[in-house]
Amino acid sequence: MSRATDHTEAAGDGAAAARPGPPHYRVEPGSPIRLADVDPDETGGGKGRKRIDEELAEQRRRIAKLQARLYAERRQALLVILQAMDTGGKDGTVKHVFRGVNPQGCDVHPFKAPTEEELAHDFLWRVHPKVPAKGMIGIFNRSHYEDVLIARVKSLVPEAVWRPRYEIINQFEAALANDGVTILKFYLHISKDEQKRRLEARIENPEKRWKFSPDDLKERQHWDDYLVAYEDVLNNCSTAHAPWHVVPANAKRYRNLVVARTIADTLEALDPRYPAADPDIDSARIEE
Repeated sequence: MSRATDHTEAAGDGAAAARPGPPHYRVEPGSPIRLADVDPDETGGGKGRKRIDEELAEQRRRIAKLQARLYAERRQALLVILQAMDTGGKDGTVKHVFRGVNPQGCDVHPFKAPTEEELAHDFLWRVHPKVPAKGMIGIFNRSHYEDVLIARVKSLVPEAVWRPRYEIINQFEAALANDGVTILKFYLHISKDEQKRRLEARIENPEKRWKFSPDDLKERQHWDDYLVAYEDVLNNCSTAHAPWHVVPANAKRYRNLVVARTIADTLEALDPRYPAADPDIDSARIEE
């Protein structure tokens, strides 16, 4: 696997690059990857649970502080895209990474199967209105990439339709970036064995049974096809303005830490500033 630049070594300890990210998780444009070469069990050198929890709490604090500045400034936006196999942890990542942020400055949009109205338009028609406004963090739980993943694997459209969508997506994301939207894309990488354990846990836990669907088993039969489709997405659509990150996700705590740290570093690089106060504020008097 051709891995991404090790930002810790390249930028110095704790430095924030223009598009920061943990060592080797970012997919560099023009450097093809193979998901078979990525260990989904990786946990960052064997960090213990306590240390990971402490680091995650610190990254959450960073995100909350930087989000407050982003929201007040209202000049930039951050779009976080989460993709994964079924049970890959998209919901859990949203829950644990964004704990403590101001809900007024954060929007979460799950992209389910398109409606009849959405299918009557181009595949990006339903996506553009969900892009975060200036000052906001937007989170896509699944995204426009479903139209080159499930549409491909399930043969919902022919290859002549889905293959050109890679370039259409790249152009769409470039337009967003040019308009002040910073894009971070995460593929949460789990193993097939881990998916089996998580599906069994849903069946066995009364509080999680509502999450289980027989369709999960049908989708699991296409595991290898989805891996190929995801590799093509990562290799065709990781760009300087909208990079993909392949996050080892068998260990949920470490997954959350990697995503949180990448988001915090990116917000810090954006360096949002509080607006200047009203020039007359020093002379303001609050009446009794």
